[in-house]
Amino acid sequence: MTWLPVGPFIRNTKYTRPLSLLATLAFVALAGVLLFVVPTQAEDTSVPAAMATKSLLLDIQKVDSTLIAVGEWGHILISEDDGETWQQAQVPCRATLTGVSFFDRRHGLVVGHDQTILRTTDGGQNWQKIYEDIEAEQPLLDVLYLGAEHALAIGAYGAFLETLDGGESWEYRAISEEDMHLNKLMVDDNHLFIAAEAGTFYRSDDSGEKWETLTPPYEGSFFGGLPLGDNSLLLFGLRGNLFRSEDAGDSWTKLASGTEASLTNILKLADGTLVIAGLGGVMLVSNDAGKTFTLHQESDRKGFAALVEAADGTLVTVGEAGIKKITRDDLSRP
Repeated sequence: MTWLPVGPFIRNTKYTRPLSLLATLAFVALAGVLLFVVPTQAEDTSVPAAMATKSLLLDIQKVDSTLIAVGEWGHILISEDDGETWQQAQVPCRATLTGVSFFDRRHGLVVGHDQTILRTTDGGQNWQKIYEDIEAEQPLLDVLYLGAEHALAIGAYGAFLETLDGGESWEYRAISEEDMHLNKLMVDDNHLFIAAEAGTFYRSDDSGEKWETLTPPYEGSFFGGLPLGDNSLLLFGLRGNLFRSEDAGDSWTKLASGTEASLTNILKLADGTLVIAGLGGVMLVSNDAGKTFTLHQESDRKGFAALVEAADGTLVTVGEAGIKKITRDDLSRP
């Protein structure tokens, strides 16, 4: 059974759930690499690659002044200069890595295919594989620290893992009778949220002990969102669908996105501007706290998976094109 590396989507080839544009292009790219590259490292070690910054990268986080990006072939890239230069870390796996979360400058977790969970205690210079379950055939898609010792990891077909000891052990839990892909974890002062497939959205009011299934007015997949404070919340996913809630997800209003491209990730900038990234080089920009958005589209039409803000206000993005920097002036153009 084969898992295709993707941004916010996954596909198990045994099933017929739709394959995204980003997934299709990633699969073609990997096929080309396999024809010409014969790795010499041990099978459980990532492959050093001169063009790693141009490879498929699926998540990025900023920790103080350090950027950490993760992606295919077990690539973990670290930048100490706002994305100008990157160092590839040595990683004890070749699984496609899909999510990264740091609790502080030294302690971080990365998740990916084969239910791989990696941990660092030195800021990303060294990584240890602390969990793996290849037989489960449920890739993990996101990870989130809730405290120094408490973290959650979620993924395909209802995969939900929790650690209460900093990653030393992980408990596999079922949060629903459904086996929905769990795509993105979100947190505010009072709630935890999970964006999932098939119009499914979960909320927990007790740090993840119990979960309530909510029903936004859309039956397609959700890939991300952002709590805005005072129970306000944005949620988005397939075909440019974008919703806003003022009551922590109990009711929803659909917002105009101006696009049918799938929306994948969101970032609140230092000045309060909201930027939603998506496939097809799409970015949506809001200067009114997420009430309305204007559309920007990159000319190369390459999909974005995640983004962070550099110290100078530039956006550092990852996705189909690898690492790409976008200025605020770029965002002001259609």
